[in-house]
Amino acid sequence: MGIEVVVQGLSKSFGAQTIWEDVSLILPAGEISVMLGPSGTGKTVFLKSLIGLIKPERGKVVVNGVDMINSPDRQVYETRKLFGLMFQDGALFGSMNLYDNIAFPLREHTRKSEAQIRAIVLDSMEMVGLAGDGKKLPGEISGGMRKRAGLARALVMEPEIILCDEPDSGLDPVRTAFLSQVLIDLNAQFDTTMLIVTHNIDIASTVPDNLGMLYRRELVTFGPREVLLTSDDEVVRQFLKGDIRGPIGMSEEKDAALRAMESVVPYSSRKTIPEQLAPTPGLPPRQAVWRRMDRVMRMLPELAPAARDAIVSRHLPGVKE
Repeated sequence: MGIEVVVQGLSKSFGAQTIWEDVSLILPAGEISVMLGPSGTGKTVFLKSLIGLIKPERGKVVVNGVDMINSPDRQVYETRKLFGLMFQDGALFGSMNLYDNIAFPLREHTRKSEAQIRAIVLDSMEMVGLAGDGKKLPGEISGGMRKRAGLARALVMEPEIILCDEPDSGLDPVRTAFLSQVLIDLNAQFDTTMLIVTHNIDIASTVPDNLGMLYRRELVTFGPREVLLTSDDEVVRQFLKGDIRGPIGMSEEKDAALRAMESVVPYSSRKTIPEQLAPTPGLPPRQAVWRRMDRVMRMLPELAPAARDAIVSRHLPGVKE
């Protein structure tokens, strides 16, 4: 099973510019989480902070007992091996074919034989739909294939936590849907903790167990997907609808003024919550579903009525409060 990630009071600035402040959340072990937010809200910075590639000024990120922000470099480096990271562009070496790109972490960080590496690489390529493409160079394939190659490379080290940085960027809706299904299937097979950073509403609506949103230097919300998808917060509603009316403007400097001037379409006009994607037939059921159900049911009295109703109607059909 994947590992829980505990974020406590995380704050990051670049010079005089505050990126986000006092962010606290827990990525539940083995569950899929998505972090939403308008462009420029520091989603990628947050992702890199979780593995210690960027050092926030304050706060903690605790993974397997190690604080990725404040622990000695040696401990951070070792704990980083628990992560698999899928970058926006795949971050592939242009001079290497896909096979060698995907094999690179195994050759760099393990003492496995080439026969062992070959078995692992071919298995990972098959899982992401790249079987038979190992000899192709990154420049010869589509953006979607490069992203899947990046995901395959993240998988070869058998990570317990997978971080995906805008996996949908540059993809058409069909390929985004395919990638969403791949992520669900991987979670079903390996029970890995996942965090996906995106601004794609389709991914946010159908893939995760948990949803959060960064906006104006703070975490607006983070919790079970139903909480955000039924939220009455005007920022959340505007973002989910892609509406130009509301507090989110073309730049964050103008957002505060727009908040006072504009209105948004009321919640009652929104569609019902989409069904979460299920694993491809033939794969095992996601273990995270049952753990999440138990956890969320214990949270039920603390949730807003709309979120509570959505959870009850999905997990306990026929039950009336």
